[in-house]
Amino acid sequence: MKPKQDKEKQVVQGKRPRVKLTAAEKSELFAEGVVTVIILYHLAVLQDKSLVNGIYFLKKTMTIGPGYHIWSWERIGIILMGIADVIVLYWRLIRRYHQMQLRHIISELHYIANGHFDHRISFSVNNDMQKVIDSINSLVDSTVGAINEEKAIEQSKDELITNVSHDIRTPLTSIIGYLGLLKNGAVTSQEDMLKYINIAYDKTEQMKSLANDLFEYTTLKSTKTKLNVTPINIKGMMEQVAAGFELEAEKKGIAFSVKARPDDLIVNADVEKLVRVYNNLISNALKYAAGASRINLVANLINHEQVELRVENNGEPIPKDKLKKIFDRFYRVESSRNTKTGGTGLGLSIVQGGVELHGGTIRCESNKDWTSFIILLPRDPQANLRPVV
Repeated sequence: MKPKQDKEKQVVQGKRPRVKLTAAEKSELFAEGVVTVIILYHLAVLQDKSLVNGIYFLKKTMTIGPGYHIWSWERIGIILMGIADVIVLYWRLIRRYHQMQLRHIISELHYIANGHFDHRISFSVNNDMQKVIDSINSLVDSTVGAINEEKAIEQSKDELITNVSHDIRTPLTSIIGYLGLLKNGAVTSQEDMLKYINIAYDKTEQMKSLANDLFEYTTLKSTKTKLNVTPINIKGMMEQVAAGFELEAEKKGIAFSVKARPDDLIVNADVEKLVRVYNNLISNALKYAAGASRINLVANLINHEQVELRVENNGEPIPKDKLKKIFDRFYRVESSRNTKTGGTGLGLSIVQGGVELHGGTIRCESNKDWTSFIILLPRDPQANLRPVV
C-alpha cells in the first residue's frame, strides 16, 4: 500500500478527502461482516432454547385476562436479538475500518521517513487519529524548516569563507608581489622603494580592516554577546559622533544636522555598540552617497517604549532592487567586488547586528530626495535581549 505523491492535490477548498480503501481492504471489510453474521447466527441457535424458556415465563407472568397478551413476546425477543446483532456488527466493522485507517497512516509515515519531506498526510478521519495526523504534518513542517535553515547556515558559512578568502587574497597578492620586488633587488630607486612600501602598507591596513570588521560581525552575531546598557543622552552622543567626521565631511562639502525630539531624550543602550552603528552608517554615507551635501542625524521618541533613530543623506538614491540586499554581508551596491572605496562589505551587516542585539530593527528607504536608514529601538533593550546560552 504505497501512498501516491499527488494525494495533496485532492484537497479542495480546505476539505480533505476520506481514506480511500483498496479493493483488498473492501473485500476484507466485507469478509469481516460475513464472519460476524455467521458467528451471531450460531450464538443465536445455541441460545435459542433458553430464550424460548424466558419468553414463555414472561408470557405467563404478564398476561392480562384469559388469553389476552400485551405483546407477542416471541417478537420482542427477536427484535432485541436483532438490535444486539446490528450493534455488534457495526462495532466490529468500524473497529476494522479504524485499523485500516491506522495502516494507511503508518504507510504514509514510512513514505515520509524515506525522504519524501514534501509529502503530507492529506486524508481526514473522524476520530482521535486526526489529531495524530495533524501533529505528524506539523512535525514534518518543523523538521523541513529546520533542515532548510541548516542548509542556509551551511551555505552562508561557505559564502563567508569564499568572500573572506577573496578579500584577503587580493591585497595579500599585492603585498607579496611588491615585497618580492624589494627583496630580490629589482627596485633600486629610493623613490620607487618608498612607493612600493607605502602600497604594501596600505594593503596591510586593508587586511587589518577586514579582520576587524569580520571579528566585529561574528561577535555581534554570537548569542553569547552581552550588552553593557547605560542611559545615554542620544543628542549628545550623535553630536560627538558627527564631530569625529566633520573634517572628512568638509572635504566633500557635506554638512551635519543633529536633532532630537525631545531635546533631552535618554535612551538605554550599549554606548560602544551604538556608536559603532552610527560610525558605520555615516562612513557609508560619506563613501557611497555621491553628490550628497547633507547628513541628518535624527532621534524621535515614538512612545514611552520605543525610539526612532534616523541617519539620512541627500545623495544619489539606492536602486530599489538593491535595497533588500544592502544588509547582506559582503554585498556592495556596485556590481563588481572592487575595493576602491575601501569598504569590506561588512559595514551594514555590522550595523544590523548591533541593532538586533538591542532588540531593534533597521530598514532603508531611498528616493530622489533622501536615503534614510531608520532604526527602531526599545527604550529599555533589556526586556528584548536575545537569550544567552
